[in-house]
Amino acid sequence: MVRYAQKPESEKEKKVTFISKEPIVCPVCESSFNREELFSGRVNAGDLTDELHRTYLPTHNYGEVFPLIYELTVCPSCWYSAFKPDFLGIPSKVAAALKDATASRVEAAQRVFEGADFSSPRGLVEGATSYYLAMLSYEQLPKEYSPAIKQGLSALRAAWLCGYLDKKSPGENFAYAGRVLYGKARFLYRLAVELEQKGKEQLTTVKWLGPDTDKNYGFEGVLYLSAILELKYGPMEDEAKRLETLDGCKRTIAKMFGIGRKSKSKPGPLVDKVRDLYDQLKKELHQDEEEDEE
Repeated sequence: MVRYAQKPESEKEKKVTFISKEPIVCPVCESSFNREELFSGRVNAGDLTDELHRTYLPTHNYGEVFPLIYELTVCPSCWYSAFKPDFLGIPSKVAAALKDATASRVEAAQRVFEGADFSSPRGLVEGATSYYLAMLSYEQLPKEYSPAIKQGLSALRAAWLCGYLDKKSPGENFAYAGRVLYGKARFLYRLAVELEQKGKEQLTTVKWLGPDTDKNYGFEGVLYLSAILELKYGPMEDEAKRLETLDGCKRTIAKMFGIGRKSKSKPGPLVDKVRDLYDQLKKELHQDEEEDEE
């Protein structure tokens, strides 16, 4: 059983996390460990980015806190990683496949993120690594788990964390890793929407689509992110194909949110982001004047 060393009593009031008392038995390797959890009231919310990422301001008592790094459950022995509702109860065949892939999973993650250690309190490196491991782990999970969107969400969050890592350690290839992960997130979000439309993977049954931990923007958030990731990180080699894809993104979000119609659109922060994105797409498509969407 993996437990972390306790800090001195005098430091407890400034702790950001605690170790849960209830042990977890890994369904893949059967080792027992305890989750690290974030105390409530340790964060100070900042702005919301155009990717629906909630930033947080450092506090006097706790300094910088990144809630994202504690979201996934990771076995410190075999590095199987998944969102909390999915971690336990996986089919035995899936558990066996994940166990067989342990060495390759660990090696792949270590090639990208050196120094990750899940037997100690997590930092940004462990946070980014946990999402990279989730991308690999969900490759083995069946369609009932909606793996495409969860891989996409993991890639997006890993890219965000790479951004923070790059600011702290510039020149360590975190910027490059972030660009690659953004590209994967773009592909996976687009794939998830296509699979939903074809009835091959459900999005509406996923309880938390985030993309961050503060608010669940649901299926509409997925459509918005699919469009903005395409705009910001989509391939540019074939300009005609890119413009065709972006025009499809513009029409999709216009229909979903009622942009261009006389009726009132839905209230909320997402609508403001969508309107900004709509204008960016029009500019990219060189459409200065746009007719009302049907």
